[in-house]
Amino acid sequence: MNKKRQLFLDTETTGLETRDGHRIIEIACVEMINRRLTHNSYHVYINPERDIDEGAQQVHGISTEFLADKPLFADIVEDFVRFVDGAELIIHNASFDVGFINHEFSLLKPAVGRIEKCCTITDTLAMARKRHPGQRNNLDALCKRYGIDNSGRNLHGALIDADLLASMYLAMTSGQNSLFGKQDEVHTKKTTAEQAANQTLEIKTPTNLKVIHASAEELAEHETQLVAIEKASGECLWRL
Repeated sequence: MNKKRQLFLDTETTGLETRDGHRIIEIACVEMINRRLTHNSYHVYINPERDIDEGAQQVHGISTEFLADKPLFADIVEDFVRFVDGAELIIHNASFDVGFINHEFSLLKPAVGRIEKCCTITDTLAMARKRHPGQRNNLDALCKRYGIDNSGRNLHGALIDADLLASMYLAMTSGQNSLFGKQDEVHTKKTTAEQAANQTLEIKTPTNLKVIHASAEELAEHETQLVAIEKASGECLWRL
């Protein structure tokens, strides 16, 4: 029987955009074969040779000082590629992590090809959006929806997030919808009640409201916050 090897991957980075020179600082993969976790994993911290954005550090808690004695990406790439070769990489908000991995590959001398050439990629954020349209589908929200304990996730970390992603994926693809039917029913009743309340609510709009427009600086800062939210959660409700 052919073994289906799946790797649940997550990364942490110095910031949000490769075009701004940001780099990977942590990679973790958790292995599953035929829907069973094997307890075989890959985990490494990486010296990015640059500072970490303050906003990114607040998300994952990893400091530049901590990474000072860690290996460079060039030092770990061979082991990493050997570990993931031929597997299905399952990633939440895959475009972010895949983009950073391919960026790191491009910086090597000689450059390494794209990760898609040695792995297939599955994006669980895209899967979740199809299953739960119009709902929050970041990792925390999905763990809550599927009854997965994420109480230890005080900060984002690649290894803990990869572990949670594996548990969430198993729950989301189990086909046992009855396990979560009661929870979905409660959510439906709540939504229906809210809709009914909204339909009977009489809204009176004052005519003497003072409108204060945001300045260009405030709008720029707001946009920065939205980008940070998208990195942390995989989506931003304010953009829906």
